[in-house]
Formats: sequence, structure tokens, C-alpha cells
Amino acid sequence: MNVRIFNTLANRKEPIKPITPGKLGMYVCGVTVYDMCHVGHARAYVTADVIYRYLTHIGLDVTYVRNFTDVDDKIIARSNELGVDPRELTDRYIKEFYVDMDALGIKRPEIEPRVTDHIQDIIKMVQTIIDKGHAYEVDGDVYFDVPSFKMYGRLSGANMRELLSGARVDVDDRKRSPADFALWKSAKPNEPSWDSPWGKGRPGWHIECSTMGTKYLGDTFDLHGGGKDLVFPHHENEIAQSEAATGKTFVNAFFHNGFVNIDKEKMSKSLGNFFTIREMTEKVSPEALRYFLLGTHYRSPLNFEVEFTCPACGAELKRKDVEDRKCPACMETMDESSAAAAVKFPALEEALRRLEYLYQTRQRLDEHLSVGITGGGEILKAEEVTELDSRFSQAMDDDFNTAAALGVLADAMRISNEVLDNKDGHPAAMVTSTVQRLRDSVSIMSKVLGILEQDPAEALSLLRSKALDSKGVSSEHIDKLVAARDAARQAKDWAEADRLRDELHDMGVELMDSPQGTTWKMKS
Repeated sequence: MNVRIFNTLANRKEPIKPITPGKLGMYVCGVTVYDMCHVGHARAYVTADVIYRYLTHIGLDVTYVRNFTDVDDKIIARSNELGVDPRELTDRYIKEFYVDMDALGIKRPEIEPRVTDHIQDIIKMVQTIIDKGHAYEVDGDVYFDVPSFKMYGRLSGANMRELLSGARVDVDDRKRSPADFALWKSAKPNEPSWDSPWGKGRPGWHIECSTMGTKYLGDTFDLHGGGKDLVFPHHENEIAQSEAATGKTFVNAFFHNGFVNIDKEKMSKSLGNFFTIREMTEKVSPEALRYFLLGTHYRSPLNFEVEFTCPACGAELKRKDVEDRKCPACMETMDESSAAAAVKFPALEEALRRLEYLYQTRQRLDEHLSVGITGGGEILKAEEVTELDSRFSQAMDDDFNTAAALGVLADAMRISNEVLDNKDGHPAAMVTSTVQRLRDSVSIMSKVLGILEQDPAEALSLLRSKALDSKGVSSEHIDKLVAARDAARQAKDWAEADRLRDELHDMGVELMDSPQGTTWKMKS
């Protein structure tokens, strides 16, 4: 096994060496279920999904745990705002989470624990930390004693002063140190609470992952992941409280995905600059969003391009203009349809076009193999074809470099089209042998990356529909224009045929005339 991962704890790439040969434990911090997930969440869980898929592909028995935080200050505030029970709220958003994750092709982990189902486990761990001298109780609250844990700060690589200056800490004169954090919070009016040795209360945020991680994966496990924003304080605190409780190394390697940025700012709900996964998957195909996320190495920041343009006059808009449904330049009022058309995502639209090409090529491969031509003999472009699998493995072994892996997949599709075109007139048996080999390689890459797994005809229909939606047109409207152009050509009204062709061209439609009629596709 040659897989290397950038271990945040060591600040370098290191080989993954499973604690138990052939098995691997991986924990990824889940969502706090009080609202819809945004594209930043999508990146975190697509990253973890590809790591999970690849480690499983190379033969490891992976136990993947991803939790749900279903009791938290934000959940309590939202449930009070809506006047619903917290459990009702969290159940609703867990269902919505699955809708989004399933749409993105994200496999469900083997274990998905909820905090509220593990209260007794959490209480037990908190008591152990107290008994070992690393926590203390004050008026029903329990705090972790940060100065008592000498290795605190080693994940984020900062000393105590730097950590405190860069973090929000709860101001509480009862704490021994400003850095101390809550393991257990005493009950407040109108909040869910549970009985504990320190009175009624509920868990702090950080303790939940320590408890559930060690419960399902052991005191020490192999991989722990999440977004870069979790390095401090969440993962730093997880290490401290876990190792204080067990006296053992908590995790061998941490991995963290980079931020999704809009205009050089992190996408987040607190900044109000986020787009939900649902918004994106309604505007472009979910698979296009996944492809886009895979196109940049998971540790690098990812710029999420958004353009706001008036559909009426073409003027550049601000997001608030679209929300207000009015263009300051031409003063046109936008209805729901034109407001949707005013928002463009250039990189996602490019991802959609690339996916269309990949599916078209996969369809060609499938169709060639479906006609029953028998392969035999040597394969064409032997060196390029036989290197595809090893090149893909090398990309994934090097810290799960999906951007490079997509490049290998693109090469496989280019070679596939060249072989299928067969401009040099090679024997059919050789072409088929090569196509079989290419199709096998493409299948492996697709399975690991989580793309190109749909029926090509259905996928292409969806991609075309989404491409049209992004331009504010429908396939029915284009079909009518194409039929009108065909009628004009038959009537030898060349001026009208040319006008309709130009209109379609301006809409981004490419026409393909043949003796059998005219077909069309969206231009790449």
C-alpha cells in the first residue's frame, strides 16, 4: 500500500499505515442539523467520499463514521424561532441532508451516530476526564482544564497566546483559564437537557466527536477529517479531551479540505455569502457540482465563481439587485424566471459541458461493445492505454489528487474517441479489444471518483436540460426553432433559415445537418 496523505498533525505527507492490517477506521465531522447544507459542506463530504471510495477500492475494509450534531446552540435557537421541538427540526434537516448527499453520489457511511443517542457515553467520558484531573465542575458546568494538557496546540501549530488571539472564547469569570472549554453545559430554560452527576444539562460541542469516535473506532484510530475551519478549536479540543481520557494517541492522521471561497472570502452562513447545495443542484446537475469540486485538489482553496447579469440589458448586477428583482441600469423588474437566469456559475457550466463530453464518449464505448463484435489480438495505442490504470493510481496515491485523476480520465476518453474513429482502418477485432480495455479503465476511475455511473442516455438528457435552464431556454423551444429552420430550408427560404440558424447560435446551440435531418447540442 503506497497511499500518502497530508497529515495536518505532522504538517507533511505521510504513508497511511492502518493500525490493523487490512482494516481502517475513518471519522469525519458531520453537520449541525438546523438548516440546509451549502457548497462548503458539499466539498467536505465529496472529499471524504472519494477518500473512502479509493481506500475501499484498493482492498481496505474501511469503517467510516460520520456524526450528526442534533443538540447545539444553533439548533435550540432555530427551533425556538420556528416554534418546533428540536427533535422535529433535526429529523427534518437530516432528511434534507440525505437528499443532498444522495444527489451528489456520496456513499453513506457504515455508522452515522446522533449526539442525543449517546448522552450516557458522553457523560461517562466527561467523568473520566474529571477523574484524571483534566476537567472541573462549576455550578453544573464542566470545563476542560486546557493548561493541564501540555500538548495542547500541536495540531494547529500555534502556542496558547496565538490560539487565544485568533479564536472566539467564551468569557466566563468562573473558568480557571480563558482557553478552557465546555464539556458539559448546565440546563437553561426552554432547552433540552439530560440528568448528569453535575445536574441537568447537555453536552458541549467538542466532546461529542471524541465520544463517538472512540466508541466506534477505538481509543486510537487511523483517519479523522473535516473542513479546514475545524482545525481550531474543534479538532484541537477533540485531541486534548480524548487523550486526557484515554492516555493514548487519539488519531494517527488528520486531513482537512480547503475553503470554498466567493470573492476571496470563505463561503459560510455567518457571512451570508453561501449557496445551498439544493440551489446548485436545481440549477446545474448534481454530478456537475461534484465534478467541479473534484477539479481542484481537496487541500487547496476553491474559488466558486458567480456572475450576476441582467437578462434584459446585460448589465452587471450585484446579488442584492437580483434579490430585489430590479436592474439599476435599465430599471427592468425581474420575475422569478429572469431572476434565476440572472445568476450564472461559469465554472459549473464548464463542468457540465465536460461531463457531457465524458458521457458521450462513454456512450460510444458502450454502444460499440453492445453490437457483439469480438475482440482479439493486440490493442491499439498500447503504451498509452496500459499506463492509464497506473497513472490514475499514482494520482490518487499522492494525497488523493482528484484533479490529476480527472486528467487521466480525460486522456482515457480522448484515446477512446481516437480508437473508435479508427481513421487508420485498423481491424475491427483490434478496435474492440482496445475498447474493452479502455471501458474497464474508465469504469474503475468512474467508480472511485463517483461520476459517470448513470445511464449515459439519461445523464445526457439531464445535462442538456440543465444547460438549457442555465440559459433560460427550453428544449421544446429549440426543437421548434430547428423545425422552423428545416421547413425554411425545404422551402428554399435561405434568408429565414440563416436567421433562425443565427438565433440558435446566439443561444449557444450547435446544429448538425445530415441527410436524415438536423440534430443539435449545446456548444462546449
